[in-house]
Order: sequence, then structure tokens, then C-alpha cells
Amino acid sequence: MKREEIFSPLTDIDLKRLNRLRQLARVMDTAIHVPGTSIRLGADSILGLLPIAGDAGGALVGLYIVNEARRLGVPSHKLARMVSNVALDGLVGSVPLVGDIFDLYFKSHRRNVKIILDHFGMPE
Repeated sequence: MKREEIFSPLTDIDLKRLNRLRQLARVMDTAIHVPGTSIRLGADSILGLLPIAGDAGGALVGLYIVNEARRLGVPSHKLARMVSNVALDGLVGSVPLVGDIFDLYFKSHRRNVKIILDHFGMPE
């Protein structure tokens, strides 16, 4: 089947929205490279250092991404997977020290944007 037969074509506004989501996920998860290592971190890792409020802020951004996916027409089973990624990041991320290390590797925002892009057959 051709892509047009499965999905309605994306408008220019949808493509701009996807681009914004890509950029937001990068800022939240991988914007900063730690010199001398392969570790990349973002605002989510830094916000996670603030007890409760930091992880809640990261979860709100994650829920924004899920809502944008819903508006773009991503199916409910994929939205559920995205919500579980946000919940896992929020729950484990709230545990002192363990959560901070977890945030360096889990990258829930990037995972969720990848789900959206894969749905539309677009490259990361």
C-alpha cells in the first residue's frame, strides 16, 4: 500500500508542527553534549534536579507532545504507549539520584517523537 492510502496527507501546518516537536524533544533530551563522553543531556535532565517541580515540568512537556500527536491523528494504541513513556519517565525520574541517572538514558521525549514520525513514515 502507498502511504497516501493509509494516511491522509500532512499539511504544511502539520509538517511545521512535527518540526517543532522534533526541536522540543532535542532541547528536552539531547541538546547538550558532555565533553569527552558520548552522553547527551537536555532540559529534562537539568529540570529533574529540582525535586518534584522539575519532574512535573518534564511530564507536562511530555503530555504536550502526546496531545500534539493526538491532534495529528496518531492512533490511540500509540498514544497509550507514549503516555506510558511519559509516566515511566515521571515516576522513575522522581526518585532521587536513580531518577537523574535514568533521565540521562531513557529520553522519553525523543522516543515519543519517534513514534509520531514512524507513524507518518518520516525519518528522525
